Amino acid sequence: MATTMSGRTATAETSTFRTGLLFAIGSAFAFGCSGPFGKALMEAGWTPTAAVTARLAGGALAMAVFATIMHPGWVRELRDHLRTVVLYGLVPIAGAQLFYYNAVAHLSVGVALLLEYTAPILVVGWLWATTRKRPTTLTLGGVALAVAGMVLVLGLVGPDGLAGAHINLAGVGFGLAAAVCAACYFLMSDKVGDAGPDGQSALHPITLATGGLFVGAAAVALIGVSGVMPLRFTADDTVIAGWTVPWLVPVVAIALIPTAIAYTLGIVGIARLRPRFASLVGLSEVLFAVLAAWVLVGESIAAAQAVGGAIVLLGLALARQGDRGEQMVADTAVTWPDAPVVDVAPANEGEPPARSANITA
Repeated sequence: MATTMSGRTATAETSTFRTGLLFAIGSAFAFGCSGPFGKALMEAGWTPTAAVTARLAGGALAMAVFATIMHPGWVRELRDHLRTVVLYGLVPIAGAQLFYYNAVAHLSVGVALLLEYTAPILVVGWLWATTRKRPTTLTLGGVALAVAGMVLVLGLVGPDGLAGAHINLAGVGFGLAAAVCAACYFLMSDKVGDAGPDGQSALHPITLATGGLFVGAAAVALIGVSGVMPLRFTADDTVIAGWTVPWLVPVVAIALIPTAIAYTLGIVGIARLRPRFASLVGLSEVLFAVLAAWVLVGESIAAAQAVGGAIVLLGLALARQGDRGEQMVADTAVTWPDAPVVDVAPANEGEPPARSANITA
């Protein structure tokens, strides 16, 4: 019976992992499409703040319609988890966007991305510090390998790489701030399924995504309207994949694909995976961004980028093996919480030592 139950548990965990991985990869793919659509708007005269505002506001409206149909109680649930939703909208959504765009204003795009995608390292370090559990060597090796592969994907190796990059302290600060916000995205998305502070309804991924996008859109718009950052929209036509289209096309696309769909899939995926491993899967967003730029903008893919992509995938495989090893140890500890204790009693005269093995459950 115990073997059967253990087998069923293992099968359920494998199924949960696979569905979580599919959601996380789908989210990374959707996020990776944001670059070409955002670039099309900015080349048409939009400021970064305007593009982000349109992206988050459009995504929030789309999610509100979807949530009302698929999860009618999302407004009441939002009130129960207002603090979590507001923090999620301000930090992982609005903060990550604004800090990244400010980093790009001071650094090359490749260096800014490299700084932002140190988020998995921050997630690993935070969980290590808070749980007091050192990740396995395989996990740490997978993290290092994945980040190294990302350096190749971003084209930061060679004479035109980091040596020729424009770097300053303000840009590095903004890039690291974006990384902190990205790390919060993975850690806070793990709150899905938690009950409210007074036993209210559990937090649903649709509620977190919808409420967070509304908060993020309001925060970014306020920054633009107040004049802290320039806010300029235009009605000029845009160019996507060589096609001239009205400005509304990239606005709808960027609101739906890399925003509403991406955040919803990401939250669901992270809830099924460990935040640490989910953050590493998020590195595949860089691979999808390169592919999207190739398909939609016509940017070529170098051989080094292809090699880097393979290294990232190898790093993910190593990290996964490390996670599985940790899970096996944890499962063993739950099944046998205490090691067998052997008590050796003093020997009586003329009698052999009496031994008793006491195993506590």
